[in-house]
Amino acid sequence: MDTPAIKQLLDIIEQQLDWGDATTWQSKDFEKLNLLIFEKTKVSLSASTLRRLWGRVEYHHLPSGTTLDTLACFAGFENWRSFTRQQKPTAISANEKTNIGPPPPKQKNSWGLKAALIIITVAATTLIAMYIRKEPAPVASNAYTFSFKPVTRDIPNSVIFSYDAKAAPSDSVFIQQSWDPQTRTLVDKNQHQHTSVYYRPGSYHAKLVVNNQIVKERPLLIATNGWLGLIAHKPVPVYLNNNEFITRDIINLPVSTILKKNIELEPQPPVVEFYNVGNFEPVPLKDFSFSVEVKSGYYEGAATCRFMEVGLITNKVPVVIPLSANGCVSELNLLDGQHMISGKKTDLSGFGTGLSDWIRVRCCSTANKIQYYVNDKLAYESVMPDAKISIVGLGYYFQGTGSVRNVELKRGDKVVFQAFLTQKTP
Repeated sequence: MDTPAIKQLLDIIEQQLDWGDATTWQSKDFEKLNLLIFEKTKVSLSASTLRRLWGRVEYHHLPSGTTLDTLACFAGFENWRSFTRQQKPTAISANEKTNIGPPPPKQKNSWGLKAALIIITVAATTLIAMYIRKEPAPVASNAYTFSFKPVTRDIPNSVIFSYDAKAAPSDSVFIQQSWDPQTRTLVDKNQHQHTSVYYRPGSYHAKLVVNNQIVKERPLLIATNGWLGLIAHKPVPVYLNNNEFITRDIINLPVSTILKKNIELEPQPPVVEFYNVGNFEPVPLKDFSFSVEVKSGYYEGAATCRFMEVGLITNKVPVVIPLSANGCVSELNLLDGQHMISGKKTDLSGFGTGLSDWIRVRCCSTANKIQYYVNDKLAYESVMPDAKISIVGLGYYFQGTGSVRNVELKRGDKVVFQAFLTQKTP
């Protein structure tokens, strides 16, 4: 994988980001890079894939053509081939580091160095081509069938996919669990069933892929049986019993419960997640109002920023409202149902607050916008997506741990879902 051309592309991205030496990057940096790449290219390269590319995880295979094209596009080139054609030694000045785009060529280069780079480029491109077969295009999509059946209404949930891909012109047939290409699994085109496990709830779009082209795509809702609590952990989350985090009028996971599960809070605290998905009628994003009260439950050491997120899970791109301590708002990212808004480029200071006390978060549709309020002050507003989007679930994410109460979701004036009411919410 460590060919000179790939290494140079990674170096360019590293310089453009200006986050310092990649050997010092932490897990959150690769997760943030995943979001930045998705925002610009609309292709998701998972944090684990990015760690492999930057040599943080041992991996002895070349990246796929899609991965290389995505990285090149993120760096400002048309695709991987365009990058290799333009490949020259680069040096990005301090003023240029924050501008994503192909770096300007140096004016003075020795012919010997140019010749060496040409040889390296040809060798690298040839090596990549050995691993990227050019497949024939699939036949018409009506020649394929694709359906699925969840096994249970609980998490984890296995899904049985049924398919007919005998018409595929090659053996390059995949089932992709979601929008993320990293969830693709090669299947036998002559077989008819494949199973996958979903470890988190949500609204997914499962796909049948032939020769890198989507021939069938269907929405798939992985619901919860009421509320679900978990502690993020790899490869499988640590699931919570209801009596460990639910009481009559509050969701709360005590620090002591986390420690009892042998999960360390230092040096990096875990992420605690709460979900309720598929248990109420879908609410159109164009006609909704939502409110909740949340509170951070841990703010020691690396959790000093007290990051938390309130998520409205939709049948397409979610709405994710970030919160943090005032001094950390630069690290926030807001999802508005169609775009990611970065605190690096946008004033998201309205989402900064003291998080030791309860914070009331509200958002609602109004005219052609979505408005976001923190403690009844307008923090931000975004343009309403054109697509027909409906809210199908709720999610809460805490750095360390946290609490939730007074949850209310409305369609117009009609209350669709309420939970953990401790007081009358206006």
